Amino acid sequence: MAYSAPISPSLSFFKNPQLTRLSFPFSPLYSRPRVQNPSLLTKNKTWSSSVVVAATAAEKQKKRYPGESKGFVEEMRFVAMRLHTKEQAKEGEKETKSPEERPVAKWEPTVEGYLRFLVDSKLVYDTLEGIIHQSTFPTYAEFKNTGLERAEKLDTDLKWFKEQGYEIPEPTDTGKKYSQYLKDLADKDPPSFICHFYNIYFAHSAGGRMIGRKVAERILDNRELEFYKWDGDLSGLLQNVRGKLNKVAEEWTREEKNHCLEETEKSFKYSGEILRLILS
Repeated sequence: MAYSAPISPSLSFFKNPQLTRLSFPFSPLYSRPRVQNPSLLTKNKTWSSSVVVAATAAEKQKKRYPGESKGFVEEMRFVAMRLHTKEQAKEGEKETKSPEERPVAKWEPTVEGYLRFLVDSKLVYDTLEGIIHQSTFPTYAEFKNTGLERAEKLDTDLKWFKEQGYEIPEPTDTGKKYSQYLKDLADKDPPSFICHFYNIYFAHSAGGRMIGRKVAERILDNRELEFYKWDGDLSGLLQNVRGKLNKVAEEWTREEKNHCLEETEKSFKYSGEILRLILS
């Protein structure tokens, strides 16, 4: 950033062989300043202008990342919200194309489809939580026992369905594919894995809960499943994980952060395919 500071005449004007006598404003003792080497001032002016331009460009570049001033989680949230439809969120920019992107009030869920959704969801959460708990990688260690874990809750719900006489299906190819993809990312691409971690848990705590209530009204006599319950204050649990995510991202380069953000679309793609099972 360009800035000006007082310059001592004894150090600059009189010790620089390229500059001669200078007149000071309103002084009758000196004539108008003469410069033996005009190119020197031109060079200094050009250098100063370059610094200002560079600083301005850097500032503009920094403004390219909405939410950055609030932490990396806000950047992820901004990108995720843009991938919603207008009917799903006011920040949404996506056009409604798939059945699951329509308002939930227009859905026609079935118990069989909902069970497929729950089974595939359990496989995904088992995968995520298994990776987190078994890994010694510092990035993943931050997210052990956050209180957001869902696998055990889903296991309880599936046991209840079985007790009601429903047959519990095997995971679909959709769930298996996503599970394997997460395992591959965990080994070779932590920023992308963290993107999926964030979107899966935070989406479930928001839109996922609303979907759960609406589906329960239609096919479960308003029964609230354990999948949609948390031990403790949910907002506090989420805030704790936000802090951990921001802390992890502080160690990333801007390129790694951008790489994480770019993975958001794939996260929505896989999650959307599993959500669509409710309508199957």
